[in-house]
Amino acid sequence: MKYTANEVLQYVREEDVKFIRLAFCDVFGNQKNISVMPSELERVFRYGIAIDASAIAGFGDVAHSDLFLHPDPSTLTVLPWRPEHGRVVRMFCSVSYPDGSPFVSDTRGILIKAIETARSKGYSFNFGAEMEFYLFRLDEHGDPTNIPYDKAGYMDVAPFDRGENVRREICLTLEEMGILPEGSHHEEGPGQNEIDFRYSDALTAADNAVTFRSVVQTIAARNGLWADFSAKPLENAPGNGLHINISVGDGKHGQVIPYVIAGILDKIRDITLFLNPTAQSYARLGNNKAPRYISWSGENRSQLIRIPAAVGEFRRAELRSPDAAANPYLAFALLIYAGLHGLENKLPLPEPANINLYAADKATLSKFASLPSSLQDAIKTAKDSAFNTACLPREVIDAYCNRADVLPL
Repeated sequence: MKYTANEVLQYVREEDVKFIRLAFCDVFGNQKNISVMPSELERVFRYGIAIDASAIAGFGDVAHSDLFLHPDPSTLTVLPWRPEHGRVVRMFCSVSYPDGSPFVSDTRGILIKAIETARSKGYSFNFGAEMEFYLFRLDEHGDPTNIPYDKAGYMDVAPFDRGENVRREICLTLEEMGILPEGSHHEEGPGQNEIDFRYSDALTAADNAVTFRSVVQTIAARNGLWADFSAKPLENAPGNGLHINISVGDGKHGQVIPYVIAGILDKIRDITLFLNPTAQSYARLGNNKAPRYISWSGENRSQLIRIPAAVGEFRRAELRSPDAAANPYLAFALLIYAGLHGLENKLPLPEPANINLYAADKATLSKFASLPSSLQDAIKTAKDSAFNTACLPREVIDAYCNRADVLPL
């Protein structure tokens, strides 16, 4: 249900809500929040609530530290793991300067702007995320280890798959929060899991992806485990991908997806830093079904973009290079802009690469351009990109290019 501010106030009064969490993300996609009491909520809706931006990654310094959060009432959801009596709810927020103007490094706001740009041109983008994560054991002090929760493999079942009950609890929690999981299973790595949920409009999909990470980490902790979303938690095991499914509507039932794919292929090197933001990301690419070369094909998991077998409304393109450390708001915004680039310029789609690139020889691979090979390579490409400069505030680009590491999620 999409609530208005008045409906949220009524809900809080009638449903015994005692804490309202106002959530937002730093520039790297790490969720933050501040809690307010019900008595403060009406004032917060009217004026916002101040935060110290100097303590938030990518948000500024002590000389310009005041920013305001403004809750989006349509994102209200109960946090099911909190007590039923004295409930806790959460809303995502927009971020503004003290004068009320939008904060340039609010990545949720950047996505909203991209959505509005696409809408003004007659296009609507939908996204579905497939996000992988590892479950690791904790040590005697409650700190994470690198010991996987199990040694199961792809789609194994219990008792080899020990994550089955954890995934079940995650799925039921997501369902209570209005996020509909499509499927869940054990992935290829030891202790590695995947839960997929239905595609939706770009903003809802990004909100859901951020919520998903929070739910997984919370449920894992409740089970005495650590959920690791970093790109390459184990050196000799598969990395954590964030496979992004993309579909586009133009209201005319036209065949627009080929242009969108062509646009993404054309700009993928420029935007890779934001899809793969850590040094670990580049240890993942090119290994264990993570792509390295810029190519596409149908149903071929060795490609950067594949077209999964589907019909009708489920027809989509799957981008396989991003990893689970990416900020979904930035990732979806840049993919929208890259798709629009392909649509507006009617870029021709290259010939499909209907081969297994993991088994191809050097002569064959030399015909394909590749993704950046390291974080430093990605930073240089991103910094020099006119496309990125046109799509993103300089402050966001600088935050990614000037930071040597990003804390793993």
